Amino acid sequence: MGNIGFTEILLILFILIFLFGGKKIPEIAKGLAEGIKSFKKGLKGDEKNKSTDDDKS
Repeated sequence: MGNIGFTEILLILFILIFLFGGKKIPEIAKGLAEGIKSFKKGLKGDEKNKSTDDDKS
């Protein structure tokens, strides 16, 4: 229990295609990728700000 097999992945993909359509899924994936990029960029920015704040004190 807990292991996702090939059949389950195909079933999930089929349901997603059925619900959103073939044209909408790439748009959703692109938006998700942009969100992840901005999140990582924000984390890197926080690390840079934290190191510069430490240098000032």
